[in-house]
Amino acid sequence: METVFVGIDVSKDRLDVHVRPRAETFAVPRDGAGLSALVERLRGLEPARIAVEATGGFETVVTAALAAAGLPVVVVNPAQVRHFAQAVGQRAKTDPIDAALIARFVEATRPELRPLADEATRLLADLVARRRQIIEMIVAEKNRERRAPPGRIQRSIARLIAALEKELASLDGDIDAGVRGSPLWRAKEDLLASVPGIGPIIARTLMAELPELGTLSHKRIASLAGLAPYTRQSGHWKGQSRIGGGRKSVRSALFLAALVAGRHNPVLKAFRDRLVAAGKPKMVAVIAVARKLLTILNAILRDQTPWQNA
Repeated sequence: METVFVGIDVSKDRLDVHVRPRAETFAVPRDGAGLSALVERLRGLEPARIAVEATGGFETVVTAALAAAGLPVVVVNPAQVRHFAQAVGQRAKTDPIDAALIARFVEATRPELRPLADEATRLLADLVARRRQIIEMIVAEKNRERRAPPGRIQRSIARLIAALEKELASLDGDIDAGVRGSPLWRAKEDLLASVPGIGPIIARTLMAELPELGTLSHKRIASLAGLAPYTRQSGHWKGQSRIGGGRKSVRSALFLAALVAGRHNPVLKAFRDRLVAAGKPKMVAVIAVARKLLTILNAILRDQTPWQNA
């Protein structure tokens, strides 16, 4: 029996589908009726993997519908798919071609299936992402305010900043109510925040955007966060290992946490000081602290045991 792989290109109004190795293609509307038809058709194919490219939110309803039907759906990184297209020499781009490329990518890479976040976790992730967007807008407006001439423009910017700060406070209230109103999330936040260097904002970012924390090995969770170093070596040449990929928002949060923990967490401060004393650049030391901090947080949630200095 042939192993079937499916690629789905998601756009605002429709879903283009490609089935490998049959080279079967079809499209359905991205609405309730279209999703129902898609589920029924894919059930009959018994695919090994169904890949949907992350498209800034349009894929959420599709993946939720497929996962609810018990189908093996994975969300793939669009940057990885683009690199794959370059590697195989695929330059043409249309929605059906993209669906075929996604199917080819998932057949070649066979990404691991992971449970999708539940509705409450997705909502928390949306709120955390929106909070981040508003902070970026506030920073941008404050930068404009410094450059604007006195008068009407500055007053306009000041009004907008005030409105954004009011919305930020409202979002913080929604996030706090959601987290503290859930016994499970409250317990998870308390465990994460028991680590010196981890405050409520960092803890909630990790809960929302790294729900796998505490369920994977330290190497796999570091890879998801984009903190796993990759080797650069060819023949006798050996370059400096680097990090990259993964979830940028998680990596940024852990980097900020590492800056604080490297000064105020006794264990991680000693770890950082040893690296600096050994001649490591300060940025390398901070990244190493972030990776070690992530390993600690992963173990804390896995074992359900709060931080201990010993």
